[in-house]
Amino acid sequence: MTGTRRTVAVLFLLPAFVLLGALVVYPIGYSVLRSLYDRSGDTFTGIDNYRALFTDDGIRTALRNNVIWVVFAPTVATALGLVFAVLTERVRWGTAFKLVVFMPMAISMLAAGIIFRLVYDQDPDRGVANAVWVGVHDTFAESSAFPKAHPGRDSPLEPAPGGGFRTRAVVHTGDAVALPLVGVAPDRIPGSARPAAVPAAEPGRISGTTWQDFTRGRGSGEPGGVDPSELGYPGMRIEAVKDGRVVASTRAADDGTFTLPASADGARLLLPASNFRLPYNGLNWLGASLVTPSIIGSYVWMWAGFAMVLISAGLAGIPRDLLEAARVDGANEWQVFRRITVPLLAPVLAVVAVTLMINVLKVFDLVFIIAPGSSQDDANVLALELYRKGFSEGRPGVASAIAVFLLLLVVPVMWFNVRRLRREVRR
Repeated sequence: MTGTRRTVAVLFLLPAFVLLGALVVYPIGYSVLRSLYDRSGDTFTGIDNYRALFTDDGIRTALRNNVIWVVFAPTVATALGLVFAVLTERVRWGTAFKLVVFMPMAISMLAAGIIFRLVYDQDPDRGVANAVWVGVHDTFAESSAFPKAHPGRDSPLEPAPGGGFRTRAVVHTGDAVALPLVGVAPDRIPGSARPAAVPAAEPGRISGTTWQDFTRGRGSGEPGGVDPSELGYPGMRIEAVKDGRVVASTRAADDGTFTLPASADGARLLLPASNFRLPYNGLNWLGASLVTPSIIGSYVWMWAGFAMVLISAGLAGIPRDLLEAARVDGANEWQVFRRITVPLLAPVLAVVAVTLMINVLKVFDLVFIIAPGSSQDDANVLALELYRKGFSEGRPGVASAIAVFLLLLVVPVMWFNVRRLRREVRR
């Protein structure tokens, strides 16, 4: 058609064909061939390696996780991209917001994996996710300030059924009760703590002091006695229990002192287990049950910006006359969004979702970096299992079978995407 001789055309196309053959055709063909041989590559095994795809526990877990990835990751990322694109369309600072949302795309998967490995750290002092979670929890549920406190030697306290500690004997009005404890590190005692006061008897009441019965320095202090440098336990809850019922309760003042009414006469004093429970340490984000959703969250953080940019481009092409006509006819914003915006964006949403599906089928870096060794088996995906089978376990035949299986999964999705793109070009 252009008058170019066929030989010249072939010469110009030859470099592209060589590169295509070396980088695409040959690796695919070799993988298919290698998947039919055993570990050594010398013995033909037929489809034995493909049988392992459905009998090996690790591969089946990876396949199940890939299904979860394909269903949830593209759906959530596309939905967030749609929401961001629609909500920022009319605001003045929408471009700046889109820039911030899109910025994670500039970060490699390796760097994102390292970032989120720290975000999901179990220690609330290091992991942002647990710092926020623990902060919310502690807003509604009080944490104990004395998780490691316990009675010392020759203490008037003994372990109580159900946890906590109680007095060995009953108490009566007019008694001054000493409740000494040890085991709280000095830097863990609440900042409101004041020097402990010696318990003083009060007529018609039960009084006492609970405090840190420990003085620094070998041989310093009197066990069971309040020394000048010892601090009270502010906020310690004390209950009076008689016949299995709590008849009175109170909390210790900053100097550890407390008083109970006459109704506590003849009861045992109980320091309930709530005083000593370990502080809430958040969720185990990278444990067996949450590791896959957590990694999907990091993926969505990276790719929601990609979805937003493509959807914003599609949104800019929607005729404004249709939107304004719907509003004139009495439709509210939700109806406009649901009945007009989303249907008109359906081709763009499909392309974004399918593109992300192809991408998640190949996800490797995030799972390999974020999931710790203890839960990597639970977070396993096909791309990671391919690596493990080929390099860690020395089974290249099975690894090649996984690669071919991944190719077979990706090809229909790619064909659908290319066909839809061509259809859009023809329009």
